[in-house]
Amino acid sequence: MLEKRDIICISSIDWDFVWQGHQEIMSKLAKNGNRVLFIENTGARVPNIRDISRIKKRISNWSQGAKGIKKVSDNLFILSPIVCPFPYLRIALWINRYVLLSVLEKWFKIMGFTNPIVWVFLPTPLSLEVVGHFNPRIVIYYCIDNFKASSVYAKKIKKSEIKLLKKTDLVFVTSKELYNYCRGYNTNVHLFPFAVNFEKFENARLAKAAMPRELDKIPQPIIAYVGGVHKWIDIGLIEKIVVRYPRYSFVFIGPLQTDVSRLLPHQNVYFLGKKEHDKIPDFISNSSVCLIPYLLTEYTKNVYPTKLNEYLAMGKPVISTALPEVIDFNTKNGGLILVAKTCDEFMDYIPRAINDSGQDSAYKRIAVAKKNDWNARIEEMSNIIEDAIKVKSCVATDWKDNFLKLYKLARRKSFKWGFILLTIYMSVFNTPLIWFLAAPLKIAQPPIKADCIVVLAGGVGESGKAGQGYEERVQYAVELFKKGYADYIIFSSGYKFIFEEAMIMKSLAIALGIPESAIIIEDKAANTYQNVKFVKDILYQNKWGRVLLISSPYHMRRVSMVFSRIAPEMMVIYTPIPTSEFY
Repeated sequence: MLEKRDIICISSIDWDFVWQGHQEIMSKLAKNGNRVLFIENTGARVPNIRDISRIKKRISNWSQGAKGIKKVSDNLFILSPIVCPFPYLRIALWINRYVLLSVLEKWFKIMGFTNPIVWVFLPTPLSLEVVGHFNPRIVIYYCIDNFKASSVYAKKIKKSEIKLLKKTDLVFVTSKELYNYCRGYNTNVHLFPFAVNFEKFENARLAKAAMPRELDKIPQPIIAYVGGVHKWIDIGLIEKIVVRYPRYSFVFIGPLQTDVSRLLPHQNVYFLGKKEHDKIPDFISNSSVCLIPYLLTEYTKNVYPTKLNEYLAMGKPVISTALPEVIDFNTKNGGLILVAKTCDEFMDYIPRAINDSGQDSAYKRIAVAKKNDWNARIEEMSNIIEDAIKVKSCVATDWKDNFLKLYKLARRKSFKWGFILLTIYMSVFNTPLIWFLAAPLKIAQPPIKADCIVVLAGGVGESGKAGQGYEERVQYAVELFKKGYADYIIFSSGYKFIFEEAMIMKSLAIALGIPESAIIIEDKAANTYQNVKFVKDILYQNKWGRVLLISSPYHMRRVSMVFSRIAPEMMVIYTPIPTSEFY
């Protein structure tokens, strides 16, 4: 088993939640001489009203430690972080990253934590920040849940989970479904279903523990369920069973996490709440049958129930719904579990299980549980981890080859991106592509008799240089005026570079033979919107309703959109200059 290592565990549950593999693995590693920092759940979804008690508990846990960190046993420390409860919001991630990493950095410095093993149960964006910050010796992702199927909000975790899978060194999974999923992103995946602390349960079984006081007045036989009473339990199935067997007692040992109001009116149903994990063997020992009554969903098809081996370690008969992992377990272990495919079958198994309490059957169950002991499981994990560390260390020490490989890779990327940028440049500046893409901006109509000609100047919009562009527009306006298309010309521009552009346009038009009395100046507009707005006022004052509009071809779409908004009653004939030298 691993020893003398520094380990960060990014957990998906809190330390004082229902005892699971998270706590079992980390407590055993701590006992074996590894220093473990257990970071409690930082959230995979936005909390709701039902999470108020958890939030209060987190605040209480944080206040009991030093900046949220407290020591619970030799080598084992718990961090109860206070974080913004929006795990996928970027600004919340920035805040949480700063808060969490600042605490970790200071604690690492004080404790002398270096190159830790990072063991991740929760693949959120915040977990990725921790993984990428501390130069880990190795990164392990233990995938125990199909998070994206667990809730609507948790679906958002998929993106960060895929990133973690691609960058992690080792992936452990608890089910075949999760194995197949993770293999799509990482080739170093190993199947490790949750196990049982066999020694603890065996000691309780051999000691023939006394009846817990909570069970004293509950009539036998007791049909037990151990674990969180959550939304994945088939409440409808339980209700049918308790109605069919009113003389059997159905006892639930674990925190209530879902609505059980349908079961409360039944006198033979008992909810005892959460119990200390050390006491769980006593409750199982004094039960006749144990249940795994889960719904069959996209989420539960990935579930390997921790309680399965705990039930078997006490020699108890087990009835389960047809979870894929339970079916697979049953196939490998001689059909010890009564797996019900229908509600009626589940109910029919109850009396059969009660009668199957012989020593021979119990010994078979205990033998199977012994094969699934956490000590053996963690030892096997540790061997894989140590091998991976050695391989990674060898790769890291071969600096010369790695440096040359990295240099070649960088050179290939440089050539690749250089070629891409050159291709883009050539496409834009040496092919008709840009003109093809800009074609929708052009509107061109043949000139007709109108009340006036409106000329919008370009400022520096055409070429980026002052004094370019307006000449050709004035020249075209003069040409249309002399052909008799209108009796007046309006020059619109508020741009000034040494001289006012509108005045220069007027002077040029007069020089080309247009009488000054036929020219109107609009010299306040600073943009297209104001061009149209101020010209509209002039048109209204003169009671003109039809105009020829002159600008560059690629300016026409924008002008037409502004006219359609603020002067839709005007009849505008868009006659851009036929050819332009300034784009």
